[in-house]
Amino acid sequence: MKLISRQNYLDKIERYLGKDTIIILTGQRRVGKSFVLRLFKDKVSANPDNNLIYINKEKKEFDEIKNYHDLNAYIDERRDGGKMNYVLIDEIQDIEEFEKSVRSYYEEPDIELVITGSNSQMLSSDISSKIGGRYKEIYIQTLSYEEFLVFHNLTDGDEALTKYIQLGGLPGLVRYGLDEQDAREYQTDVINTVLLKDVIMRNQIRNVPFLENLVRFLADNTGKIISANSIAKYMRSQGEKITTTAITNYAKFLCDAYMLHKVNRYDIHGKRLFESNDKYYFEDHGIRNALAGGTREGDIEKVIENVIYNHLIRLGYEVNVGQLQAGEIDFVCTKPDGQRAYVQASYIIADNNTYNREFGNLHAIKDNYPKYVISLTPLVTRADDNGVTHLHLRKFLTEGLG
Repeated sequence: MKLISRQNYLDKIERYLGKDTIIILTGQRRVGKSFVLRLFKDKVSANPDNNLIYINKEKKEFDEIKNYHDLNAYIDERRDGGKMNYVLIDEIQDIEEFEKSVRSYYEEPDIELVITGSNSQMLSSDISSKIGGRYKEIYIQTLSYEEFLVFHNLTDGDEALTKYIQLGGLPGLVRYGLDEQDAREYQTDVINTVLLKDVIMRNQIRNVPFLENLVRFLADNTGKIISANSIAKYMRSQGEKITTTAITNYAKFLCDAYMLHKVNRYDIHGKRLFESNDKYYFEDHGIRNALAGGTREGDIEKVIENVIYNHLIRLGYEVNVGQLQAGEIDFVCTKPDGQRAYVQASYIIADNNTYNREFGNLHAIKDNYPKYVISLTPLVTRADDNGVTHLHLRKFLTEGLG
C-alpha cells in the first residue's frame, strides 16, 4: 500500500500559518481530512522548536474531552511557553461549545490552531458568529483520478479509469482493495456514519425513512434539474406526504454534511442566478453509485457529469449550471480572477443528435470564453470543432482544461 502526501493541501496549510488565523480542514467524513492533519502533525513534530498538542475526537482516549472546559484544561496542561504550540484537533464539532476555546486561543502568539470538521454549519454559525472572519477554510475532497492511481498502484488506462468511475475516490478503499463487493460494504458504512452523525443527530431528524429515500432519489437523479416541488410530487406518487419546506431543509442538511453539493442555475445571457430548480452532485461518485445500485450501463452519463463537476471544483472553479433559451449548458465555470469556461459532459458522441445537443449549445454562446465537450468518445484526446474543444475524460482528469 502506497500513501501519498496530498502536498497541495499541506501547502495551503503552510500558507496561512502565522497570520492569527484558525485553519479549518472541512469536507465529508472519510475524505482524508484526518490523514492530511496527521501529515501536518508529522511535519510539526520533526522540528524540536515546536510543541504538539493533538486531539482526535474519533479516538476513545480523548473521550474525556466533552466540552470547552475540558478542552481548555487539556491544552493548558500541555502548553509549552518556550515553544510554538501547534494545537491540532480532529472532528472538533464533537466538543460542546468548542468555539469558546477557539476564540480564547487563536490570537495567542505562541499558538497555531488547525482543526477539522465535517459540517459546514460549524463554520457559518458556531465559529463565524464568535470570531468573525478570522478563519481559513481548506476544503478537502475525495481522491482525484491521479491520486487514485497512486493510492492503488495502478497505471493510467481504460481499466483504471473504469475502476475510478465505478468505485470513486474514498481514500479508505485502499484498505479493502478494489473488489466491488468489499468497496460497496465500506461505502455503505460511510453513508450510514455521515447520515447518523452529521445529519440525523446534529439536526435532530425524526423522519429518518424519508431522509434515506431522499438521498437515494438524489442519487438516481444526479445532474438533473430538480426542485422541492418535483421531489414532493414524486414522493406523493410513492404514498409519502412531505412538505416542500421539509425537503428543502433535508437537502440542505445533506449539503451541510458535504455529502451533496447543490449547484445553482445561471442565465448566460441575462448574467443572473435563478433562485430555484437546481442540480445536485455527490462529493464522492462511488457513494452515489452505492446508493443508486446496479451497474453503470444505464446511468454512465450521470456519473461522468458528477466526476467532471468534482474535478472542476478541484481545479479551483466556481461552478454553476448554464441556462440558454435554446437549452442547457452543464457547467459555467468561473475562477476568482474572472476567467470563465463552458463545459458540456457526455458519454460518447456517436451520432448527429448527440453532437448537435452537446456542441450546438456551446456554439450558440456568442462570447470568446473557451468552450469544451468532455466525453469518453474513443480515439479522441483533444480536438477542435469550430472553437469548441473536445476532450477525452482521461485527458481532462490528468491535464485539466489546458
